[in-house]
Amino acid sequence: MGWFILLLIVAFLAVLLIRGLLFTPKTEPAADAAPETIDREKAVGDLQQLIRAKTVSYRDKTMEDEAEFEKLEQLLPQLFPNVARACEFVKPGPRSLLFCWKGQSSDKPGVLMAHYDVVPVDEEGWDKPAFDAIIEDGVMWGRGTLDTKGTLLGVLEAADSLIAEGFVPAQDLYLAFAGDEEISGDGAPCIIRWLQAHDIQPDFVLDEGGAVVENVFPGVHVPSAMIGIGEKGPMDVKLVLDSAGGHASTPPPHSPVGVLAQAVTRIESHPFPFQLTAPAAQMFDKLGRRSTFLFRVIFANLWCFKAVLNLICKKSGGELNALVRTTVAFTQMQGAAASNVLPPHAWVGANLRLIGDETTESAKAYLEKVIANEKIKVEVVHGMNPSPISRTDCEPWERLSAAIRATWTDTVVSPYLMLACSDSRHYSRICPHVYRFSAMALSKAERGMIHANNERVPLDTIEKTVAFYRRLIKMC
Repeated sequence: MGWFILLLIVAFLAVLLIRGLLFTPKTEPAADAAPETIDREKAVGDLQQLIRAKTVSYRDKTMEDEAEFEKLEQLLPQLFPNVARACEFVKPGPRSLLFCWKGQSSDKPGVLMAHYDVVPVDEEGWDKPAFDAIIEDGVMWGRGTLDTKGTLLGVLEAADSLIAEGFVPAQDLYLAFAGDEEISGDGAPCIIRWLQAHDIQPDFVLDEGGAVVENVFPGVHVPSAMIGIGEKGPMDVKLVLDSAGGHASTPPPHSPVGVLAQAVTRIESHPFPFQLTAPAAQMFDKLGRRSTFLFRVIFANLWCFKAVLNLICKKSGGELNALVRTTVAFTQMQGAAASNVLPPHAWVGANLRLIGDETTESAKAYLEKVIANEKIKVEVVHGMNPSPISRTDCEPWERLSAAIRATWTDTVVSPYLMLACSDSRHYSRICPHVYRFSAMALSKAERGMIHANNERVPLDTIEKTVAFYRRLIKMC
């Protein structure tokens, strides 16, 4: 019997190792990396003009400078005269700009997206003025260079130059730009309603999302182009506790703040369950094949090592953990107005990112179960369920992948789950192929500049962004 058990163990280990050995990259068709002619000086100058329009969006509209938004809108026909000439322009909403570029066919139209609003700036934290678009040592500084006026520039510069060359796309293309994405405004939904009213159903949509990155996946050291094929659902909640209040000199055994702190600790000690969604599974399959042998064994045998992966993700936190579970980040807390008063009303705020089959209702129920205190109310402030998942076994995905590999050669293209939110989620109700890829190669430091101080972009990146969109448009 002992020899039989030993034989089974050896056979089991052999299966794991053989599967790891066979878990190698799949052959992909060669991409046409023919060079694109880019007017670098014009592209850089045009982006400078866009950055100098201070299109900062606020939920409090009284804080916005409408003249700056009008300034950007008026700049577009000046900077991109061929687009203005060849494309029908409509404004479905106050912060909605849509250019309709007629192609040879209207059967499978496409949408190229970007947003032109930016987040506020703390000027004291910047080394250079945030809206001057200063160029120094081959780098342009400015709010929006990465998020996402660089993308806006790439789309329009590519279209403008192709129109000048007499190019007509095979299918209709819609260049769609919203000016309130950062505040989850109605700009993109207005465009979608316009498309629906005109019976236009896009075959693919491309918006901001992943980038060409390095060293983000265990054991993978080649550049990886990450395309979001779905988004997690954002949800804000409050844990609220009401009490009789009172003087702080005679506190109860557990104060309201202490009770809430206990609830926070329980939630953080009992994270949401592991979920291997389609985007994560496809990413593990794609990038895992290019990893070191140990990781290849793990990712080739997730049926066996799922518990190990769950533990690794749970302990590491960060992006890897966020890919496999609904996350909870406690971000706000409020108690009494004075230090010597027990708060009659105290609350803690948290931001959740829902994954897979999680819903706002199921997430609320899970929190209530973990807290296990009926005195604490879980209030949903705002919530959206995860977006649908787009397919990768289709022509739009192949075109996008080919354009990426032609622009960033020796790059592996992989699906992934986008952890943040974008306007593209609204398009999922009218389009089966919604992809999220910011057409830039970004280092970890550069990714950290998004929404942060000293946002800036290398001029070489600007040129490649334009080249990518030229290649993609010619494939549409």
